[in-house]
Amino acid sequence: MPLWVFFFVILTLSSSSHCSPSPPLTLRMRRYADAIFTNSYRKVLGQLSARKLLQDIMSRQQGERNQERGARARLGRQVDSVWAEQKQMELESILVALLQKHSRNSQG
Repeated sequence: MPLWVFFFVILTLSSSSHCSPSPPLTLRMRRYADAIFTNSYRKVLGQLSARKLLQDIMSRQQGERNQERGARARLGRQVDSVWAEQKQMELESILVALLQKHSRNSQG
């Protein structure tokens, strides 16, 4: 076998080995693009989940605040009602005492 044939075979084998990485390189690029998309998609889904959770927490807190305000308003009305009843009873007792005093003075 002449020497030039030997070199030709070696060059052919080595050049064909250089040509074969093209498909895997393309495949790697496709996988890399898929990985970038998947990571970005997961980030977006995570942000959406976090936003929904935050909205749920905020609406729950707002609901609790509204309930507290309602309870305070009801309690305030109850306290006002009790206070008004006490004042009315005090006034009635003062009027009764004044009437009794006036009737004793007018009898005597």
